[in-house]
Amino acid sequence: MDSDEPLPLDPLPLDSWHRAQGARMVPFAGYEMPIQYEGIVAEHTWTREHAGLFDVSHMGQLLLSGEGLDAALEAILPIDLSTLKVGQQRYSLLLDENGGVLDDLMVSRWPDALYLVVNGATKWDDIATLREHLPDEITLQHLDEQALLALQGPKAADALARHVTGEHPLSALTFMKFGRYTLAGHAVTIARAGYTGEDGFEISLPASAAEDIATLLCGEPEVKPIGLGARDSLRLEAGLPLYGHDLSPETSPVEAGLVFGINKRRRTEGGFPGAGRINREIAEGTARKWVGLKIEGRLPAREGAEVFAGADLVGTVTSGGFSPTLGQPIAMAYVASAQAAPGTLLEVEVRGRRLAATVSPTPFVPHRYYRGS
Repeated sequence: MDSDEPLPLDPLPLDSWHRAQGARMVPFAGYEMPIQYEGIVAEHTWTREHAGLFDVSHMGQLLLSGEGLDAALEAILPIDLSTLKVGQQRYSLLLDENGGVLDDLMVSRWPDALYLVVNGATKWDDIATLREHLPDEITLQHLDEQALLALQGPKAADALARHVTGEHPLSALTFMKFGRYTLAGHAVTIARAGYTGEDGFEISLPASAAEDIATLLCGEPEVKPIGLGARDSLRLEAGLPLYGHDLSPETSPVEAGLVFGINKRRRTEGGFPGAGRINREIAEGTARKWVGLKIEGRLPAREGAEVFAGADLVGTVTSGGFSPTLGQPIAMAYVASAQAAPGTLLEVEVRGRRLAATVSPTPFVPHRYYRGS
């Protein structure tokens, strides 16, 4: 095979189901994935008002176990596992020796293991990095026979609660907590989390059960299948970074505003890749910062668009599009720290035109995570 020839795309467990629902499929992270069913704006709005079902089975699900697991993983990730209790999950980062971001991920504490969800486009590199640096006593299992579905939106809890049973009711789950449940006769793990800014759940389930469960959930009046297009516009409004666009090995967690993922004990003790650079940047600041931009007019700025302060090039857009909720273009960009304060007036070059832009706090649309009554 010619080395320049693209590798064949893998099908998701729900591939035929998506096509039967009328999905338009596109290549993404090595898979054929649904980008839309009836239209991105309609699906975006439906999720904001009701509940959308997203297939995120391209993500990597990993299970780590073995003696000395916490210390072994803390040598690789800047996470404080001493404060992560059973049933909790937390955001973390996989960093290179220079403190650049190799991936962002979620870590959950199971009774006898740690469960990681990593990005689909980087999962094979992540697995290789973890296996290289974890000691032999630690077992890494790739849960490649598990699918992952995300049910997101203000009506998600109502729709899901009709079909799950467990030791604790679904209403007992608050944001960033998870539990074991039975759904349509299948054992599943459900976390109250997601990447839309809305309340919602991520459901890890056997791939063989994915079609039954997707059909069951989409049979509820509140639920429709939603594609990658609306997932991206929702996460953009929520001000959430996307690896490979807003985060990369050229990005440090400090300039990306992700210091919350490195708590005080780890900053003080160090002992993780890139600790020296990260602590230096926390103390001294960075030359650039990741910011939100609200753009005048209707023309969206896409990744790679240049950002100007007068005649000076001061940054680059990393994610951008039209916000259906706000009715205007929004973007996220790295800009020089001197131009990063909210309210700063800048310009973004789109199709040879300079568009007025204002540095805006993120999220653009407030998060609606469920943290309890």
